[in-house]
Order: sequence, then structure tokens, then C-alpha cells
Amino acid sequence: MTEKIGNVVLDTTFYPGEDYYSDGSIEDEMLDIVREHKPEEYPKIIEQKKSWPIFYHLSPFRTNIIDWLPIKKTDKVLEIGSGCGALTGALAAKAGSVTCIDLSKKRSLVNAFRNIEKDNITIYLGNFKDIEPHLDCDYDYVLLIGVFEYGRSYIDGDTPYEDFMRICNKHRADNGRMIIAIENKFGLKYWAGCKEDHLGTYFTGIEGYHTGGSAKTFTKKGLEKIMNSVGINNYSFYYPYPDYKFMSSIYSDEYLPKKGELSTNLRNFDRDRMLLFDEKLVFDQIIEEEEFPLFSNSYLVVIGDKPNVVYSKFSNDREKHWAIRTSMIKNANGSMFVEKVPVTPAACGHIDSTAKAYELLSKRYEGTKVSMNVCVKKGHRLAFSFCDGVTLEEMLDRCLAKADVSGFKALIDEYMYWLSYGEDSNVSNIDFIFPNIIVKEDLWQVIDYEWTFERHIPAKEIAFRAFYNYMLGSEERKACEDLLMRDILELTDEEMAEYIEEEKEFQRYITGDRAAIGDMRELIGFRAYEFSGREAYCKFSSEKFVAQVFVDYGDGFSEENSVHIRDCFESEKNLSFTFEIPKGAVQIRLDPCSYVCAVTVKKIKVNDRIYTKDELYVNGSWQNDECVVFNTIDPNIVFSCDGEGTLEVKMEVLEMPQSIADSLTVQETEEPVKEPVWKRMLKG
Repeated sequence: MTEKIGNVVLDTTFYPGEDYYSDGSIEDEMLDIVREHKPEEYPKIIEQKKSWPIFYHLSPFRTNIIDWLPIKKTDKVLEIGSGCGALTGALAAKAGSVTCIDLSKKRSLVNAFRNIEKDNITIYLGNFKDIEPHLDCDYDYVLLIGVFEYGRSYIDGDTPYEDFMRICNKHRADNGRMIIAIENKFGLKYWAGCKEDHLGTYFTGIEGYHTGGSAKTFTKKGLEKIMNSVGINNYSFYYPYPDYKFMSSIYSDEYLPKKGELSTNLRNFDRDRMLLFDEKLVFDQIIEEEEFPLFSNSYLVVIGDKPNVVYSKFSNDREKHWAIRTSMIKNANGSMFVEKVPVTPAACGHIDSTAKAYELLSKRYEGTKVSMNVCVKKGHRLAFSFCDGVTLEEMLDRCLAKADVSGFKALIDEYMYWLSYGEDSNVSNIDFIFPNIIVKEDLWQVIDYEWTFERHIPAKEIAFRAFYNYMLGSEERKACEDLLMRDILELTDEEMAEYIEEEKEFQRYITGDRAAIGDMRELIGFRAYEFSGREAYCKFSSEKFVAQVFVDYGDGFSEENSVHIRDCFESEKNLSFTFEIPKGAVQIRLDPCSYVCAVTVKKIKVNDRIYTKDELYVNGSWQNDECVVFNTIDPNIVFSCDGEGTLEVKMEVLEMPQSIADSLTVQETEEPVKEPVWKRMLKG
């Protein structure tokens, strides 16, 4: 049975009649959004809603993971686990037809309404096991984006992932490709303090999912083992960065990241996280040790012939007029070239401007050792020669590593010379920064000049931009501030502040009137806790959340006959511990904490004896049979005992303001109050 939402076909033949999983009311909210708004309105709505599910399902940046693939209008695509359609619309725009499978009708309705005008989408509702036998086996692309990790939910048996891989792969045409995007359980972000994406717990994947769960991710070797076990041997690995969900660049074994490139690591938006170390610095060490594939946060596996793209970088987190993609492409003969393409029609003008910049800058530096990377315009695409060599940034880093101050200054002096060369030409490239300059022998080749303006911009301003961006890379670079900003540019603190604000203004100019991806963490509201802060909190809590037990042997209570009970609080309020009362004890004094509080006594038990309110002497005010308020920072609970035994304590301890505690502990004054036993005991 089928129905249509606009031009989209929903096939409900295998739908069980209800959705077995849901994100709750947020899905109704998303359905209202896609019914009432066009896709170009989603970014503003995402900013307004400040919701992780809405950002995740509706963000246009989700499609980066598939936009670089060479999908053609003649291709037939199968998307398994299409959900709310984060990728479906982009696939339909590229391919001839898209067949989707999803168990949730609510999510499939979101998918259908957001793509209501597309006439090449069919969505099958139901369990994959029921639908799969009826699928064709000649798809040019079979996609499992964020799906393979749920293999044991799709397939029963002892080898669910192997069986899932085998079943999905049989629907791929002989010359087709299967695409799997999945988190790496050894991804560096998990070691650094991110919670596991699916279970929301620390270190779960690293520890081998010993507690179970609905999903399971793998290392590169783990995925290779599964593929090899089902006879798949034609595959290639790509490495999305920061991860596959909101990918900004993708690497391959033929082009891996270089030191200094991986600096945008605070990109989990779904929950709070820790910051146990500087991921950029650790990535630099991993790259130096040639272990990046092991610690990449995500994998994209291409089963079938490898695409000719070996690297791609998305610059689409910008205003639509500047949104482009830069790819490194390998020809059949093994040679490589670089290509820039517009991501939106509005960015075609930016491509044209970059081609013009090549001509103007080439003229400015004609006859010098500085040359612009050769640029050829092909329609609205730009093709550049591939440059090998060492970036000026890397050369400066090498000087820092060796403490070669003279070598560092010599490179900066030469940079300033070429930056100022031909200034009267009124052509200024503000992208003349260290990573964009490749040095080979005695030649300086500028590989990126997209931000070139036909007007004079003082060399000092461009140099500040280069120095500022360089220093953001690490603490070692930051140590060069006096040399770069004070000695060379001779900037005052006020001038530096002005230049920093100008750089921020330029970034706002690029991103337009919307929040960049990096701003979404703050908008959504999840926090990242510095390890030093957590360490300080642990010290604070080890002093604050401590109980103390005093033992009276007949001579009163004293510090020497007391024990501090640590690690006894859960969630900063639930106090629970056991204590072995020594032989000869006649009374016990329990101090639950050292602050004004309300205590709900759930259990005070010695051996088989459970103490009631009437058997407990307190320096606070009972509010009922269980709750006592203490308006002192030295709360006491005293009770008698008959020698040795096991004391069990369970309480809820809530800190409260002094003024409220005082109002709840006002003593009646009609009759003189007799001094209680516990006070006489304290006096000895």
C-alpha cells in the first residue's frame, strides 16, 4: 500500500502500524517545521530553537558527508536508515532515484515533507528484515550513514554485523559502491573526554561495550575484519574530520592530515563533555607517529571502486556567496590536481573572483621567487596545480621546536619583505598567511588567494592576520607574541585589540547573519569541563562532602576517637556508608556534613536495631519523623549503642541558606529547655 506526500512516495506495505522508537515530542515539532517552512529557513530556526535534535536532523551541513561523492544523475541510490531525511534531499538532487528505508513513520513524514517537491524519492516504512528481500540488487550506491553500528538491532543471531554487512552488500551493483559512515570507538575525542555517542557514558567504546547497549562501533581493524569475513576485499577508508556528522574535511590514506591542521575539536553538540587534554596537540603527536587512522574520530568506508577524490575540505559554513568546496583529485595516471567548486549558485561569483585574483597577483609578483599556484577556470570550477613542499607554517614550527630564534626571525623577515612587495599595485591578498605558502627549494608558492581585494590594504594589517592565526595554533606559538606583535609590528595593546575586533568582523562578514557551526555548542548550552576545573572540584568535594563518626567509650567525644568517612556522597546529597563500631563504645555521634542543611534520615541501623526519631539526639529541629533542619555548620546526631556492631547509615543531606534554616529552628520559650544528653556528653 502506498500514499504520496507531494511527489514523495511512502510505501507502508511492511509498516507494523506503530513506531517502536522515537525522540518524543521533538519529532512533532520537527514535523511542524518542515510542513510550514522551506529548507532555506532551517538555519535561522535552528538558531532560535537551540535544540540538539533539531540541529542534528535539519542542519544543511549534515550533507557534507556525501556531497563530495561522485554520484551522477543516472545513479540509483538505496539509503538504509533514512530517518528525518538529513541526507535524502541532497541524494535526490544528485541521483536519478533514491529508495529509503526507515522503521519510523513520524521520521519518514518529516523526510517526505521536507522533500515534498522531489519526484524521485520512495520511502519504505517498516523493519529492514521484512523489506530487504523485496529490494533490487543493482543499486549504484548503498548508504549506511550512522546505521551500521545498529546492526544487532536490525539482524538477529550470533554474527549480526557480519550478516548485516553481507545482506546490504548484495544489493550493490557489480560496479556500484556501498558507503558506511560510523564512529571509531578509539576516536581521540573519547579519550579526551567526550561521552560515547549512542550510550552517553564515558569510555564505553574504549572499554569494549562490556555493559551492552543498542549500538556498537569499531576500530579500523575491526571493520576490516568484518569485511574480510564476508568476502569483501575491495574497499578504501576515508577519515571525516572532526567526525562524520558535521564533517568539515575528509582525508584518505593517500592524503592524511599534517601537523597543525586538526584544531577544531570541540564539535560534539549533544551533551556535556570533559576536556582532559588539548586534542590538537595530541593529534599533532599522533600524526608525527603516523597513527592517525587508529585515532580518527570517524570512518567513512567505500566498498567498491575508490573515488578519485583523496581529500576534500568544505568551506560552506559561510554566507552563501562564499560557500565553496576544495578537493584534491587523483588522475588515472597518478598525478593530482586541486579543484574548487561552488556549493551554492550564489558562490559562482566568488569562483570567478578567485580566477581574477590569480591574474592580478601573478602580475604583482612577476619575476620574483613568489608565484601564485596556477589556476585554470573550467566553467564555474577552478583547477589548480598540485604543489608539494613544506608550508611556511611548518618551517616556523620546526624553528620553534629547535629553539632556532634566528632562523625563525629570518623567515618572518622574508615573509614581511614579500608581503610588502608591490604594495602600490592596489591588489591585496589577505589570505597571504603561513599555511597558504608552500616553500620548495628557493620558491614560495601561494596555494590559496581567494580573499584578494582590488584595493590597498596595509601590509601591517595582513601580517597581523597571519601572526594572529598562527598564534592560535598552540601555546608554543603563543609564546612568540612579543616578537611578532611588539617587536616586528610594534603594536600597542589598544591596536592589538582593534585588529582582533577587525578579524572577528571579517569572520562575521564571511559567515553572514547566522551562527557558524562552532557557535552551536554555546547556543545549545552543553558545557565542556576543563580537567583542571574538575580536579579543583574533586578537591573541593573531598573536603565538603565528608561525614565524620565520633565514638564515646564513656569519657565523651573527642577528635582522636573519630573517623572521617569519605566517598560516601552520591549526587552531592545522598549519604550512604557502613561503619564497624569498636568494642567498648557506649555512644556514637554522627556529623553528616559541615554546612547548614536539612537531613532526611532514611536509615540508622546497628546490627538488627533500627533507630527512631525518639532515640536520636540532634542539635537541630525536627520537622517531622524523618527530617531535621540544622542551622549550624556543625550538625550532630547522637545515639547510644551497646558495644561493637555494624552501623548502616542512609540519609539525604541538602544544603540550605542560613536564613531559611534559622526560621525553621526557632525554639519555643514558654518553658526552660532542659540541656539534652548529647550536650552534656560533649562537655565531658
